[in-house]
Amino acid sequence: MNLPNQSVISDNKNTIATSEEYLEVIGAREHNLKNIDISIPRNKLVVITGISGSGKSSLAFDTIYAEGQRRYMESFSAYARSFIGNMERPDVDKINGLSPVISIEQKTTSKNPRSTVGTLTEIYDFLRVLYARAGEAYSYNTGKKMQRQTEDQIIGHLIGEFDQAKLSILAPVVKGRKGHYRELFQQIRKMGFNKARVDGVIMDIDDRMQVDRYKTHDIEIVVDRIVVDEKDKFRITQSVKTALKHGNGIMMVRDTEGNIQHFSKNLMDPETGLAYDEPAPNSFSFNSPYGACPTCNGLGEIEHITEETIIPDPKLSISRGGIAPLGEYRDIWIFKKIEAILKNTKVNLSTPLEKFPEEVINVLLYGSKMKVEVPSVKYPGTNWATSFEGIINFLEKQQESGSDKMRDWLADYMVVQTCPDCNGYRLKKESLHFLIDKTNISELAMKSITELSHWLENVEERLTEKQQLIGAEVLKEVRKRVGFLLDVGLDYLSLNRTLKSLSGGEAQRIRLATQIGTQLVGVLYILDEPSIGLHQRDNMKLISALKELRDLGNTVMVVEHDKDMMLASDFILDIGPGAGRHGGRIVAAGDPDSFLKQGSKTAKYLMGELAIEIPQERRKGNGKKLKLKGATGNNLKNVSVDFPLGTMICVTGVSGSGKSTLIHDTLYPILNQKFYRSKREPMPHKSISGLEHLDKVIEVDQSPIGRTPRSNPATYTGVFTDIRALFSNLPEAKIRGYKPGRFSFNVKGGRCETCEGGGMKLIEMDFLPDVHVPCETCKGKRYNRETLEVRFKGKSISDVLDMTVEQAVDFFENQPKILRKIQTLSEVGLGYITLGQHATTLSGGEAQRVKLATELSKKDTGNTFYILDEPTTGLHFQDIQHLLDVLKKLVDKGNTVLIIEHNMDVIKVSDHLIDLGPEGGNEGGNIVFTGTPENILKKKDSYTGKFLKLEMKE
Repeated sequence: MNLPNQSVISDNKNTIATSEEYLEVIGAREHNLKNIDISIPRNKLVVITGISGSGKSSLAFDTIYAEGQRRYMESFSAYARSFIGNMERPDVDKINGLSPVISIEQKTTSKNPRSTVGTLTEIYDFLRVLYARAGEAYSYNTGKKMQRQTEDQIIGHLIGEFDQAKLSILAPVVKGRKGHYRELFQQIRKMGFNKARVDGVIMDIDDRMQVDRYKTHDIEIVVDRIVVDEKDKFRITQSVKTALKHGNGIMMVRDTEGNIQHFSKNLMDPETGLAYDEPAPNSFSFNSPYGACPTCNGLGEIEHITEETIIPDPKLSISRGGIAPLGEYRDIWIFKKIEAILKNTKVNLSTPLEKFPEEVINVLLYGSKMKVEVPSVKYPGTNWATSFEGIINFLEKQQESGSDKMRDWLADYMVVQTCPDCNGYRLKKESLHFLIDKTNISELAMKSITELSHWLENVEERLTEKQQLIGAEVLKEVRKRVGFLLDVGLDYLSLNRTLKSLSGGEAQRIRLATQIGTQLVGVLYILDEPSIGLHQRDNMKLISALKELRDLGNTVMVVEHDKDMMLASDFILDIGPGAGRHGGRIVAAGDPDSFLKQGSKTAKYLMGELAIEIPQERRKGNGKKLKLKGATGNNLKNVSVDFPLGTMICVTGVSGSGKSTLIHDTLYPILNQKFYRSKREPMPHKSISGLEHLDKVIEVDQSPIGRTPRSNPATYTGVFTDIRALFSNLPEAKIRGYKPGRFSFNVKGGRCETCEGGGMKLIEMDFLPDVHVPCETCKGKRYNRETLEVRFKGKSISDVLDMTVEQAVDFFENQPKILRKIQTLSEVGLGYITLGQHATTLSGGEAQRVKLATELSKKDTGNTFYILDEPTTGLHFQDIQHLLDVLKKLVDKGNTVLIIEHNMDVIKVSDHLIDLGPEGGNEGGNIVFTGTPENILKKKDSYTGKFLKLEMKE
């Protein structure tokens, strides 16, 4: 098959293009790739597509990117490589024309709450420099502008203002701190000063002088007492210099009537004497002790234990578990102590907590210094006299200093609240009182990117001349980066949004915007489905951004299923024809025009020859509804909405319109509290009705099924428990006395002890990502030799873990309990993954489908409410058809399936649409439309309706 510019592709060793305009991959065999050869044009926008598991990522990331990374490592000196170790070469004969490679994946999103959109894009770092150098300081006491004075100005002011007046010149050394300060007074005396002003009173200093250590004190050294006269200018000058030196740039003068005036070389409020340190960029960093709010340590929120979480049901007594962390009554010390406290009250351990007097509840939760006699559990007949610190105080102390296990246990009783001191702004109050254009840095970080862009327009006209000069270059950089975020459709985000709250697609597009900003040339960028989470309206922005990256002189390679992206690309590469062992071949390749003529399944879907059919009739549901009223979380504008039960509901809207806030942060926590007594609080809402029509809620999101190689689909779905039970019942296992635990790779006995059953060993790479390599003892099999000798139908437990789901369905065809769980994995389109595939290698979409399969394999009640977040992530048109077939079965049994989705194929087959918008961020949060897909086509102000009209060809 000949391609443009005489490039040739093949599955074996035929002719290959040798032009410098091509990236040539020869003999790629990584994972399921079938020894493929391909020439990919450089400096083009290239889309690699194909059904899930066909080998797209194996070619793009595990072959091309891995080889690029390995060659980069090879460029290090032998000394540097001795610390890093060698990276394994991907299974490929040769790659020619390989540029430096940058991978922008979804899985690398930071979960650190300190990482924000502002820190990742470096916009916040530029703003920190701007505020440190050009910000104007204002007093948080009086609101007046802070002033700084030179020594000459202070001296001139004293001579001009206090001529012939009797003054004491004071140097402040302690302000508002506790202590006895004996050593300080001795030190002051050694420096030659004999008087100090302590808490407003001037007194002589002697060697034994000290103050009450438990009180808060203000102490100033009396540097000099003089009558101000211009003739004594030298003495005044020396006294001022001495006072500023000992007062760290601050001094005070006191007249005979006791009036105080403050002076400072630093920023100071002349009215109250409040002084700020000289600002530096880290004064505005919430990740630095110099800028972070001391109460929340720069996180903007605090966790604390509330009475509601400790006493969830006041109708219960203490003995029946009314105090949740203690559980039901046991003969242990804490219950003896509570019994002793209640001895002189009218209540006891069997009294419902709602009947306890408030002061008794306060003693139990917050403690008392009153000594109580507690019977000793260890030494019967003896009593201990002790005070009681209170259950909440004790638990909060454990939260700060306890073990990880203790902190995990306490998480159930913790509630997250906005920090009361900084109001979620993350910075200390001094930092929040540096203003540019009447705005502090945190207020800028709270603005959406659109609002920030508006603020930046003509901001120079609102600045002082000095601020204009200092800020010119910084503002130029900030504008450029803000422009890139707008270009990739992230106008609704704010700089203070944490990365852990972003979807994979959003985080990927932020990194894409950052890369455009670096202006690198001659780089190969590889992206993993950047269109995830993006409404069709914003898709063209993303495509334009990718083309801009290409036009700089780079090759942009995108693993993608989006129709618009494929048709807008320069070159499409389709891998298949099936998944797993049935994939790994090049089915079609070429520019869009020639690709469409090659007849692959992807081409047929693009041409409309194959399509997901629109249902003839929409389900009406069972007539019951879930009614949510008055939701106001984040950007929701007092939203009230009905969810018809027994239907497939699709929640749509542009990115940032409020879908996640409505469903994940409001509806799901309400249902979770109702059915599972979850501690997570839903976002603000007025009421909900119709919960009695449901008995179960299941949320299937894209978070990983595990963060280590020990987690895999077999363990997550629970099928591995059944497989281990099967192996332990084999005759060979019974003769050897092997129990199910013998076949677990997580406990001692049957596992390989070199890698402790991991099959892989972690190599720490210092400043590079850690690498997992196969264990040299078991060669990745996880088990020791004796365990592997027990076989079922000729296969060891390790062989079973290495089977694909598709193979396992045939292998366990006569084991109904095992088959049911594996069959469901196959039905959701995961026939190509292995049962023991490490969780760390699964994409977000694959992890979501493993969770979905786990839930589907359970017996449904017919009254279950399923919530799915973009289940089409990573799915080819054909896979979406399989997924929809599974979801339709669920709804047909009477369950309700709610899907948050942008994919038009899912939207058009739904029974009921809820469209939010009309825009993202502050311009969103309204219900634009509710009803059937047919009716949304008539709604002119719905972006979803406009694109659905094109899809449904009406």
